[in-house]
Amino acid sequence: MNIVVLAGGTSTERAISIISGTEICKALRSKGERAILVDIFCGVPEYDPEDVFPEQYDVAAASQLMRSYDDRIGQMKKERRSFFGPHVLELCEKADIVFLGLHGANGEDGKVQAAFDLMGIRYTGTGYLSSAMAMDKGITKQMFRMNGVPTPKGCTMQHNAIVKDIAKLGLSFPVVVKTCCGGSSVGVYIVKDQEEYERALKAAFTYEGEVVVEEYIDGREFSVAVVDGKAYPVIEIQPLTGFYDYTNKYKPGSTIETCPAQIPAELTKKMQQIAEAGAVALQMEGYSRYDFIMKDNGDMYCLEANTLPGMTPTSLIPQEAAVLGMTFADLCMELIRVSMKKYEVCE
Repeated sequence: MNIVVLAGGTSTERAISIISGTEICKALRSKGERAILVDIFCGVPEYDPEDVFPEQYDVAAASQLMRSYDDRIGQMKKERRSFFGPHVLELCEKADIVFLGLHGANGEDGKVQAAFDLMGIRYTGTGYLSSAMAMDKGITKQMFRMNGVPTPKGCTMQHNAIVKDIAKLGLSFPVVVKTCCGGSSVGVYIVKDQEEYERALKAAFTYEGEVVVEEYIDGREFSVAVVDGKAYPVIEIQPLTGFYDYTNKYKPGSTIETCPAQIPAELTKKMQQIAEAGAVALQMEGYSRYDFIMKDNGDMYCLEANTLPGMTPTSLIPQEAAVLGMTFADLCMELIRVSMKKYEVCE
């Protein structure tokens, strides 16, 4: 297949997206696919229209080109009106499918998916509506509640309607304050008192104009992928310090990840069933990943859904797939296969 691996972008997760995209492109190339790596925002300066998807391709050079734009993203945003960089859309139109290695806003929130739907461009992952719902943690929480998926109680708050008295929210300390549409735990704060709460609100609102305030659940952290409607093995995440924040997610050696998770079989099955129910609640297609907290008594809560989770060989979904006997490259091909199903229905 001719495949565009789309990564980069302008979100706070740009660096992680470039890593995911680079590894995906390498993996697809190892399977004999003609994949090229493209920065959705910065585009490519030029390409050969007679050899768009070459047999020989330097993935590392393409990745380095993407990183060379990092310090100029802010200025480029001021100078441009279009989100799509030079030649991006025409390259995507020439591809058999676009593998989305994007993370965060303008990539994981349904906007790109909606544009591609209108243009007839095929892509991996779920559609625009489920992407938009999952990106918004407030809407995710509502959809979970409506469909019986256990999730911590909480509410959303606008920057122009801040509630400083958490008792009015039906909550008590400690609580979690987090951006409504952020990712990679950027803008997430666990607060224990009023002073920390007000400081966390101020910090969270620097990222966006809406935040989620929810009860803090003290327990063990887990994650479960759902691929083609079926849950993968459960993985437990044990940060050596603090919680599973940005540093613990991406700094080597800061977290112990155990897959399959060492929990009783009945709890494993229950968590997998809740993850599958979460996928149904958000109308997910293809694949997605669900983050959990479980108390010592076995009560478990689904925190959020990730429609385009990290895709490096050591990311969570690849670790779960490895337990099923799949290599990283095998997983990339499987995600393409399940993503193509939504187009078979339409044809």
